[in-house]
Amino acid sequence: MSVQCGLTDSDLEILTRLRRDIHAHPELGFEEDRTSAIVRDFLSEAGVEVHAGLGKTGVVGTLRAGNGTRRIALRADMDALAMRETAEHRPYKSKTPGKMHACGHDGHTVMLLGAARRLAETRNFSGTVHFVFQPAEEGRGGAKAMVDDGFFDLFPIDAVYGLHNMPGLDTDQMAIVAGPQLASSDRWELTFKGIGTHGAKPHLGRDAITATGQFLTALHMIVARRVDPLQPAVVSACALQAGSFEALNVIPDDVRLGGTARAYSAAVREQLEEEIGALARGIAITHGLVCDYRYFRNIPPVINDAEAARRALEAARIALGEDRVLTAFPPSTAGDDFAFFSARVPGAYVWLGNGPAVEGALHHNSRYDFNDDAIASGVAFWTTLVEQELREV
Repeated sequence: MSVQCGLTDSDLEILTRLRRDIHAHPELGFEEDRTSAIVRDFLSEAGVEVHAGLGKTGVVGTLRAGNGTRRIALRADMDALAMRETAEHRPYKSKTPGKMHACGHDGHTVMLLGAARRLAETRNFSGTVHFVFQPAEEGRGGAKAMVDDGFFDLFPIDAVYGLHNMPGLDTDQMAIVAGPQLASSDRWELTFKGIGTHGAKPHLGRDAITATGQFLTALHMIVARRVDPLQPAVVSACALQAGSFEALNVIPDDVRLGGTARAYSAAVREQLEEEIGALARGIAITHGLVCDYRYFRNIPPVINDAEAARRALEAARIALGEDRVLTAFPPSTAGDDFAFFSARVPGAYVWLGNGPAVEGALHHNSRYDFNDDAIASGVAFWTTLVEQELREV
């Protein structure tokens, strides 16, 4: 089967032009008004039923064919990142200062649109497919917002699938593996509250900065010595606020710091929350401080259901070829709120190649760009998945 899976050169030209237009007009989470309008219009023109405004700017397109009763959802994210695009010679470079598509969501959106139109034309399946265009994947809670707005009540489904581009794999290559794919993504914050004093007289105060140094040194021992070495985990401190460079003879009252915690299992996720807090409180007691500790659970881990992964693997092999699909691929410690969908029904999250990482431009890099050569592969996979999942019996 051709990778283009029925797409003409004209189809690919339209999709490429659309992808570059979305790239040039990036929108942050829950602000995807222009992108959502493009999605709505494209789906409507293709004859797909449209439900807009779910999770504020989310869009769901629904297509039914035959008399099959199975229902599946395919998800693409739409939002950009709050960062400046630095590629100087890209004709479709972001026109919005401080915002860019640095993770390929412009490509994800267009590939799913292409599949929706193709399936609306052929209707070579029997059942129901929902095309889910999700807002605010980049940490703003778009998937949860859609779920809280009644996604599963409005669109009952038996399985859900997500796709993300992956630099380093060829654009006609995919990786599909059962089990953990992405880690939970949580954040923690704490404040050590001491007693400020003159820098020359530390004994008259309670030094929160010294306590913070001890905490940061010990923090990485949680993963090294407290978590089972067979269970992956990450704990990182990423922000620190204390004192003033205009007053370098003053030990401040308070130090505020925070960071992220990642795990692939619920048990380790619980353990990280407990261990960070226990360490912080213990150090606070040692230094005579008060500790204000908070842990925020943002995104659960993405765990691929074995049967859903098998179905996705079968579709990928048909669409791209047996030798173009990897079944051994390491999970990522990044997170994705696709987990809010796949935690409710069996799901699979798959990787599609984005070609070489040009000049080291991986996801969230200011020079990153989605590779338009991957559009045909993405459309072929999505189309084949629906046709295989919703076959006439």
